[in-house]
Amino acid sequence: MDIVIRTARPEEYRVVGEIAAQAYLGDGLLDFGESDAYLGRLRDVAGRAAVAEVLVAVEGDRVLGSVTFAADGSPMADSARAGEAEIRMLAVAREARGRGAGEALVRACVGRARAAEGCARLVLSTQRTMHSAHRLYERLGFTRTPDRDWNPFPELDDIRLLTYELTLRHTP
Repeated sequence: MDIVIRTARPEEYRVVGEIAAQAYLGDGLLDFGESDAYLGRLRDVAGRAAVAEVLVAVEGDRVLGSVTFAADGSPMADSARAGEAEIRMLAVAREARGRGAGEALVRACVGRARAAEGCARLVLSTQRTMHSAHRLYERLGFTRTPDRDWNPFPELDDIRLLTYELTLRHTP
């Protein structure tokens, strides 16, 4: 069966949120485990969907993973500047990894960004330990932008998000 990428449906929000939460927890990406405040944001798919586009990778009726596409100006964009869209919260269920769902979700975001008028770049932030994600982004043409690396929690010195960008259009 083929993987299909589409907008998440409200009846899938709970499953989508739990896949994201379990992916981040299982990969050790949340400093405070179940008590991490970011876990609530991962599970709040309805909140994300109200201000951005939440895409899912599905096979038949089974959700394999999701990503949030924040278009230029979306309040979901953490590091995007004017003329940029942002990828957020890419997560694939552990049992579905290695089958192309993550790549298909990123490619769908690239397509949306390319189709968006005035969007010159697609950006994203990632943790240092997400090596397989880094390889995926680089394979799809994203390049590191160390000058844009940032810390979402300045009070915690050890958190530093790495940034990548994909240039879609060159601006004069």
